[in-house]
Amino acid sequence: MKYIYLAYIVAAYMIVATTAQGTYTTKYDNVNIDEILKSDRLLNNYFKCLMDKGSCTPEAQELKRAVPDALQTECSKCSEKQKQAIHKVANFLIDNKPEQWKQLQAKYDPNNVYFNKYRNHL
Repeated sequence: MKYIYLAYIVAAYMIVATTAQGTYTTKYDNVNIDEILKSDRLLNNYFKCLMDKGSCTPEAQELKRAVPDALQTECSKCSEKQKQAIHKVANFLIDNKPEQWKQLQAKYDPNNVYFNKYRNHL
C-alpha cells in the first residue's frame, strides 16, 4: 500500500472520460479487475499502452489522457468504486509485478512528486 499514488496510473482505465459534472465516467466501473489482474495478456496490454510500447484500445488511450489529471487531483473525480479498484491494483502490482511498477513510476513520476504528495495519505 505504500505506493498507492501510482495505482492511479494502472487502475485509471476505469476513469475513461470526464463528465460535465467534473467527475470521471462510471461507464467502466463494472469491469472485472480480478480478471484483468489474473490475465498476464490483459494486464500486459494495458501496461504496454501506458508505456507507449504497444497499441491501445480506446479505453486504454483515454486512460493515458486521464492519468495526469488523476495524479494531480488525488483522484478527486473518481468514484468510490474507482478508488477501491486503485488500491487493489496498486497492491497487486507492488506484490506481483514490481518491475512493471518501477517502470510506470519512472515514466509517470520520475521526480517522486506524487510519491511525496501521497505517502502521507497511507
